[in-house]
Formats: sequence, structure tokens, C-alpha cells
Amino acid sequence: MSKREQQRAMGKSHTLQTHLVSPQDTNHLNTIFGGNILAYIDEAAAIAAMRHSGEVVVTASVDSVDFHASVRKGEIVIVQAWVASTGRSSMLIYVHVSVENPITHEVKTTTTSFVTMVAIDENGKSTEVPGVFAETQTEHDIVALANDRTTR
Repeated sequence: MSKREQQRAMGKSHTLQTHLVSPQDTNHLNTIFGGNILAYIDEAAAIAAMRHSGEVVVTASVDSVDFHASVRKGEIVIVQAWVASTGRSSMLIYVHVSVENPITHEVKTTTTSFVTMVAIDENGKSTEVPGVFAETQTEHDIVALANDRTTR
């Protein structure tokens, strides 16, 4: 059986990171620099892709980034990533970024993104990755988002 024919659960790739927004992370409006959020997205996507593929990965493209709300100094950034679908050597990663107010505990979505990662072998050539399947309702919702995105 080829690696491509193997299937792995989306939950195995799930990545969760938290970051406290410090003054050095912010601009003159006391909101986080967008580039910091982009760096968090890229890192979480890479970790999810490596967990899924068992390979070193590179970013092929940042397919979409939608900013929904700002993040203020002192808030907690929560970054989650899952492999949503796979090709021969590529993986489409869904990244959801939310922000938590540590005083009120209110949580809201701040950014959503799709990133394509490619698995590479020791020679720097693309290599096959396993397929992926959803188990939970959240994972099925992510697959639906990915399918909706690709049919536009």
C-alpha cells in the first residue's frame, strides 16, 4: 500500500498554540502586528503538516487569510491547525486563530486561514503523504470549509 492510500485521522494533526500579546508585539494602536499572526499561522500549519505526514514540510502557498477582529495588548492568542485535505504530496491546512480576554474570558475569532504545505524527502523532493479523514463534527465542518473554498 502506498503512503497516499493510507489514511490518518484529522485529529492526529491537530495543533494548539497559545501566545500572550506583549507590548513589543503591538503597533501604535496597541493591537498585534498582522505579521505576528501570519508567523503563528505558518508555524502551526507546518507543525500540523509534519504531524500528519511524518515528513519535513515547506510552505507552498498561503491560500487565504481573513482578519475578523483585532487583538489587543494583554490578550491571549489561541492558534489551532488541522490538515483538512491532501493531495499526492501537498496538504491543505486550516488554521483558526482566536483571542481570549484574560479578564472576562470572552473568546472570539480573529483570523482564519488556509495554507498549503508540501512534504519533502531528504533530497528536497516532494514525497507522498497519507490521506486524511474527519471523525468529529468540528473536523467535518473544516472539511466542508475546505471543499467550499476549492469550489469557488
